Order: sequence, then C-alpha cells, then structure tokens
Amino acid sequence: MKPKNLKNALLKTRLLLAAMVAVASLTATAHAAAPGITGGSGGTATFNLVAQPAFLNQPDGSSVYSWGYGCSSAPAGFAPSSISPGTIGCPSMQVPGPTLIVTEGQTVTVNLTNGLPSAAGNTSILFPGFNVSTSGGVAGLLTQEAAPAGTVSYTFVASSPGTRAYYSGTQGDLQIDMGLYGAVIVLPKSVPAACSAGLPAANPGGNASAQAKWGEPDARLADAAYDNPKTCYDREYLFQFSEMDANIHNQAYAQVTALAGCTAGAAGCSLSVPTEPYHPSYFMINGRSMPDDMDPNYAVEYPHQPYNGNPHMHPGEQVLLRVIGQGRWQHPFHEHANHVRILARDGNLILSASDPSSLAGPLLFTTTTTPGQAFDGIFYFTGRGLNWDMYGHEAKTSSDPNANLACSPDADGYNTGSPTAINYFEWCQDHNKPLQVAPFGDVAAGGPATLPDPDIFTNGVWYSGSPYLGPDATTRATGPNSTFLPANFQGNPANERGWAFMWHSHNEREITTNNVFPGGMMMMMLVDSREFVIDEQN
Repeated sequence: MKPKNLKNALLKTRLLLAAMVAVASLTATAHAAAPGITGGSGGTATFNLVAQPAFLNQPDGSSVYSWGYGCSSAPAGFAPSSISPGTIGCPSMQVPGPTLIVTEGQTVTVNLTNGLPSAAGNTSILFPGFNVSTSGGVAGLLTQEAAPAGTVSYTFVASSPGTRAYYSGTQGDLQIDMGLYGAVIVLPKSVPAACSAGLPAANPGGNASAQAKWGEPDARLADAAYDNPKTCYDREYLFQFSEMDANIHNQAYAQVTALAGCTAGAAGCSLSVPTEPYHPSYFMINGRSMPDDMDPNYAVEYPHQPYNGNPHMHPGEQVLLRVIGQGRWQHPFHEHANHVRILARDGNLILSASDPSSLAGPLLFTTTTTPGQAFDGIFYFTGRGLNWDMYGHEAKTSSDPNANLACSPDADGYNTGSPTAINYFEWCQDHNKPLQVAPFGDVAAGGPATLPDPDIFTNGVWYSGSPYLGPDATTRATGPNSTFLPANFQGNPANERGWAFMWHSHNEREITTNNVFPGGMMMMMLVDSREFVIDEQN
C-alpha cells in the first residue's frame, strides 16, 4: 500500500472505531431504503443503460478502476417517490448498476450500449428468471452481446413480483468482478388490501397513524412484497453483497491503458487478465465498504457508488430485506437482534405443501447470500424478552410526561392501542422494570442486571450512552448518583437515542478492508423509539 493510502487507512480506522461506539449520532439522512429508477408507467418500461469504466472509492483511500452499468440518458423517474437522488441522479457508471424498479405484468425493455474500452471486447446482461428476447447486437455464448460502441436490446415481461439479480453474461469471471451487476425489483400488481396501512396483524393502520403523527415519510416501494397478505411490510432495504479482487482490476487497468486506441476485434486488441487465483481484498454492500456504506444514498463523495447500506427501524416494524449475492463467493451474513424469516428466493414465494395459502420459509440466524441468488425476508425487533423496560419508564410521578406512559397489552402482549404514543409496540410485560439490580438513581426497585463500573465505558453505556430508547429516557430513569452516564454525554443528536445492532459477515476476513479491521461487509441496524423521525428522502 502506498504511504498516503496507509495513512488514510489508519485515519479511517481510528475514526471508524470511534463511530462504532457512537454510531447513533449518524444524521437523519443516512438511511438506505431501496432507491432505484423507473422506466415509465402503464404496460411498458424502458431503460437505457451503458457499460462504462470509472474508479470506485474505498475506505482505505484507494481508488479502484472498475466497470459498471449506468444510465445513458435520464430515466423516466426515480423510486420511491419520496426519495431525492440529489445532484448525482443516475450516473453513467455506477456499482451496483441502477436498480430497475418495475411492476408485475409490465413489458420491460433494456437497451444496453457498450462504452467499455475496445480491448475489453463485448458485454451483455443476463436477466435470470425471465424469458428474454433480444434484438441487435452480436451472438454470444449465453445471450446477444453489445460489441464495443454497439447496442443490444433485451425485452421481457416482469412475470412475477420479487427481487432478482442482473449481471453480465460475457466472461463473467472478469466482468462481474469488475462491477457489471445490478438488481431488478418487481412490485406486485395487486397489493393485498390488508397491507395498505402497515402492521396489519397486530394493529391495522397503526404504523400509518404513527408515521403521520411524527411527520415521517413513507419510503416503501409498495405495501407488500408479493401478491400475498402475509408479505406486508413497513420499511424496506436492498443489499447487494459482492467482493472484489483489486489485483484483477489493476491488471485490467494496466492492459486497457497499454491497448488504448486499438481497433476492436483486431489482432492483439483484447485483454488477457487472469482471474485465478482469486483473492478478494474488498468486501462490499451496495458497492461500498464499512464505514462508507453508512453514509447517505447519493452522497457526492461516492459519485459511482450511489447506494448505501444503513438500515433503520422503530420497534415492531416489519422490515423487508431484499438481498442478492452478486459476487463469486458465498457470504454468511448475520443480522443481530433477531432472525430473518425468508419469504422467497429469486421471486418464488416459499409456500407450505399442505397449505398453499401459508408461507413456509425458514427462520435464519445467518442468511447466506449465494452467488447470483436473491432472497426476500422479514426482520423485526420489539424488545420482547429483554426483561427490563427499554423506554426507561418510571412507576412513580415525574415531571416528564413520557415517564409514566401507560402500556396496555393487546392480545399479543404489545402496546398497540395508541399508535401515536412514544412507546407504541412496547412489550408490556417489561413495563416499569428497571435494568439495575441495585440502582442509585430514580429507579424505584431492583432489576435483572448488574452493570459494570461506568468508568470502563470510555464512550458511555452502549451505543447511545444509555440502555434506554428515546432522547429523555436516561434522565427520566436515573438520577445524579446513577451508574448510567447521561445520554447527551456522547454529544448525540438530541432527537436520537437509539440502539445499534451490528450486522456483519460471519466470515471474519469479510469484515476487513484490504485486510484491515474493521471494514468490509459490516453495517448497523439502528433502532429508535417513535419520536425519532427516520427520514429516507435523502
């Protein structure tokens, strides 16, 4: 590594270590959602893409030569409707490629122009799971290809909802590693009525009412993932996992540079880049590595990596995860705080053989992203089973009106009667239970846990400076002699006191960037109480 890059890497690492203990201080604009582009309304959707080279920024200070798909002209629109693509819009090269958002039943046409260097040869796109017809281009091994400076068209009907991959069908060992991949999201044509308001099983309409109360925008692409009332969701995120061997990229760049100006197809005008042995040095989520993946979507410092990977939720929300394995390796990814219920793979709902109306997907502790395969799953967190009141409520009178909020359990044990309450979806069995066994503050009685000496917590207890949710929870639950540090001791935003659950690969090498920890395939799921507005508009 060059001295400058090493210095940058060390600086990034120090900053990252600090960020990992104060991650809840991230700004409200740094949420992921599932942004993409649309191809028009009605029965057809058209996307004009180009494959081009550019350099990708990495947390170690490196700028890696890569190839990627991008927009050759302005798209028909951006989705979700509440999101703003900022000044970046749809770049002419990005990794992953633009997320194509279509509706079930639409006839989709993708026009691809080959803007790669002549020596790179032909390129193409495969759309697994769809019956594709082609026009133009030249015959390739797997599909019609676009010759250098040429164009090819692919047409298919978005026959069923779900999340799927698209990627190069030309010399995949090289072109996919170089960055030629992306996602297709097909929205259901008929959304179940039960899904229109969110959280239908526990309290129909509750999540919509809660969002309206706090002025929180709805960044969903649809109300349900599939034409099935059991696939309703409240929030969604798209994560594309990939790895990158910088040696392959460096050799491609060296050869492209040496062959600049050569005539496509002429003798000697072709790359000969060895792709084995394969030793990835970068492990990415949506084209970025930790901590860059927690910066906002469309951040200007990543002109060719517009999508982030920073999930955020409120307790009780049904969070739809759209996940694709876009590399050559399997990536065992662990979502802390709960398992993930798999709904479907490659757009195919997993249904019970004995009862086709029931979903039968597995509940996974670690979700494996298989190369080329996509899955949709549901994640949620409620705080149930913690055995203490995660909102820091008090059983006595307080000047804080939120310290004595009621918790009236519904049939499932959750506080869903008042969607506008801060403790909406609190697990009522733990209401008013303190955390400490022998508290010295305002908590009136003992609790299930004894905390260590606060002096060993350089940056406070847990990520938010408190084991409680909400901007006032620590001060309402403790006093001047408490072992809890004040929540604002960390300098976090006054409107956020959340919990951060690390989401990361269970392959230890994959949570490094160029062999330096922490980095790679790692991010945080941020959980906040209702008064914190999750703004995914960017």
